[in-house]
Order: sequence, then structure tokens, then C-alpha cells
Amino acid sequence: MRFIKTFSAIVAAFAGFFLCASAQAQFDYTTNNGTITITKYTGQGGAVTIPDTISGLPVATIGTNAFYRCDSLTNITIGTSVTSIENSAFSSCHSLINVTIPNSLCSIGIYAFFWCSSLTNMTIPNGVTNIGSGAFSQCSNLSKITIPNSVISIGNNAFSFCSSLASITIPNSVVSIGSCAFAPCPNLEAIAVNENNSTYSSLAGVLFDKSQATLIQYPGSQSRIYTVPNSVTRIGDSAFSDCYSLASVTIPNSVTNIGDGTFHRCCSLTNVTLPNNLTNIGDGMFFACIRLNSVTIPNSVTRIGGSAFYYCENLTNVTIPNTVTTLGDAAFLDCISLTHIYFQGDAPSLERHLCFNGSNATIYYLPGTTGWGTTYGSRPTALWTPLVQTTDATFGVRSNQFGFNINWASGQTVVVEACTNPVNPTWSALQTKTLTDDSFYFSDPEWTNYPTRIYRLRVP
Repeated sequence: MRFIKTFSAIVAAFAGFFLCASAQAQFDYTTNNGTITITKYTGQGGAVTIPDTISGLPVATIGTNAFYRCDSLTNITIGTSVTSIENSAFSSCHSLINVTIPNSLCSIGIYAFFWCSSLTNMTIPNGVTNIGSGAFSQCSNLSKITIPNSVISIGNNAFSFCSSLASITIPNSVVSIGSCAFAPCPNLEAIAVNENNSTYSSLAGVLFDKSQATLIQYPGSQSRIYTVPNSVTRIGDSAFSDCYSLASVTIPNSVTNIGDGTFHRCCSLTNVTLPNNLTNIGDGMFFACIRLNSVTIPNSVTRIGGSAFYYCENLTNVTIPNTVTTLGDAAFLDCISLTHIYFQGDAPSLERHLCFNGSNATIYYLPGTTGWGTTYGSRPTALWTPLVQTTDATFGVRSNQFGFNINWASGQTVVVEACTNPVNPTWSALQTKTLTDDSFYFSDPEWTNYPTRIYRLRVP
């Protein structure tokens, strides 16, 4: 009987050794300072457990690309000695549904779970301090994630394109959130932030660094109209990028700097109010804003960046203030509906001549300005003169007066003249007006005193 018990113990021990050896055989690994780093998974997939130890040493690290593109992997349980999941460790594991992470984990590397499109939820244990850039980007079925109070940093694009993510809570410990960390997440209606946090605050789903008054992230695309708070002085690169439902934005005059690509591919954006102190329209600021039909460029702007309005296919006309001295490469490339571009000053320098390619625009310049030829940026030019608006509701008789709107450039002076005999006209000046806006309404209360009254405009 004693022999049988001993034999059973030997069998059990051997079976345990066989199972352990079999599990270890699924992994390539290296030894570093008395710990194990798994470098490659070689098993058949399905449900996989990463052991606590291999060859008597603790498994501390899941290395870069260790499970990269392991499409057969469905569930992963990570051993209790793992402290680091390195870059792209589980990237593109499209069948991975569940991940169990131990409390020992401290760091999640960049793109660690990138494009794990079947992953539905994730609980990050308390102890993790950093969520790397792109760590959960493209996890399109991720609907819930818990971020613990230990996290201090969330990297660029960490949760970008998580199309099922509906809500998330940022703990008070977080002091750094990277660009586009939650953009675009079309179902993300709110990001909850501890209102007592001295570094971050939340307002209509927008996170901004209060100490530097920098708008860091616009997370989702549910809100169609947004007003940037007056405390903000700078908007970072790509802050509103890919907010597909954003229709209107008002930026206060407190903002003096807006980064590149700010409204990149905001395909529902039709209206934006830019601040009066802005000096630069950044590179790619309105790239592919296909519904943007008008924009007012402030008189403070000196440069319009490369690809700033590239492929704004609904933009029909634009006025360039006389402060602008430089137009970037492809600034208005492929604006297929653009027919009128009005310049209020001298011809700006062109970084390249592709600025207006793909448009049917005519370039209009004011009398007395310089640098204009018969073409500018490969587009034809024409003198910009005052114009009577004959098709709007102001044209005709109103309150016993005949009148009409005159459109031209602010600061220009126009003379309205009239005569009664078109064959041998003698023109009389009725009004001389310096425009304080881009148009003014002219009316003639004496029009009934004449059987015929003909009007014309001229520049003094």
C-alpha cells in the first residue's frame, strides 16, 4: 500500500512536470537579472495562461511583439509575477476576447493591445502608472475600461478609434493625457474627471490643462456645437481631429495659438469662429473639412499653412486679409467649389505654386495693391471692384426708398452716383462711403422725384 501511494505521488509529480514543461514549451524566452522575459508565443492559441515562473525564475515581462498577430488567441491569463507588458505585445490579436491582468503589473507599453478588435472589456489593476501611446487604439469592441488611481500618464492615441467605448473615468492621479487619446471615439459621450483635480477639469467632454490653459483633447463626436472656454490660450495639434459629427466651433479671443491639424477631417464642420489674435492658420488645420462652406480669417493672421484648406470641397469663396504675407504649399488644393478668392493686400509669397490646384478660382485683388500679374498661383486674376447685390432681399423698394447692398472690402471707399439720362449722362454723387464692414446698404429716398434713375459705383 505504501508502494502504491509512493508510485501515485511519482506519477502525479511527473504529470505536473509534464504539464509545466508543456506550458513552458509554448514560449520562447530570455533570462535577464534573474527574471524571465517572454519573447515569442509558439503555441496553438485558444485560452492561454502565462505561468508565474519558468525554470524556477519569475516571469516579469511580456516582451515586444511576443503575441503579435496571434489570431488564434482567444483568452489570456497573465501570471502574477508580470510587471511589464511591452510594446505591441498583443498587437493585432483579432480574436482575443478576454485578458486577465495581475495586480503586479506596472506598465502597459505602446500599442500593447492595438487592434485587438474582439476585446470587449479591460480592468487595469491598481499599480499601473503608464498607459502607452496607442495601447488600446482600434479596439473597436472595447465598451468598458477601468483606469485605476495609480495611473499618471495616458499616451497619444491610447484609446483612439475605440468605436464602442461609451464612457470612461479619468482618475485624479492622471497628470498627462496625450494628443488624440480618445479621438475619434464616436460613442464616447462623456469623460468623467474628478472636479477637484488641480491639473485637469472637464467641460462638455473637453479636457484641458488648467495650469497652462492648453486644450488637450476633444474626445468624441456626439457634440455638434462646441464653444471653447475663455480660460484656454492654446489649442494643441490635432485637438479636434476626426470629430466626425462636430458641426460648429467658437474659439474665444483668449486663444492665440492653434496647432497643426486641429480640425483635420471634421467632415460635418460647417462653421468655425476663429479668434481675433490668431497669427497662424496651421498646416492641415481644416484638411478634408468637406462641409465647411465659409470661414472668416482674422486680420491678425500672417500665414496660412500648407494644406490648411486642402480638400474643403464645399468652400466657395474666401477673403484673405492684408496681414497675410505667406501661403503654404497646397493651402487650397482640390477645393473644387472654390470660385472667388479675395485678397485685401499685396500678393503674399507662395511656398509652392500648387496652392490653388484643383479649384476653379479667380483671384481678386484691390486697386493700389502690388505683386499681381495676370495669374497668381496658376489661377487668373481680376481687379476687385465694388458690386451691387441685385439678387438678395435688400434690392428694390423698402419703406418708400429704393436701395441695395454694396459688397466690397472693409476699409475701401466707394462713391455711389446717379443720372437720369443714360444717353447723355451727367453723373451726380449721392453718397461717398468708407466701408467698416464687407458691405453696406445704400438707399435713395428721392428716387420718386425722377422718371428715370440710373446708379453706378466708382472708386474715388
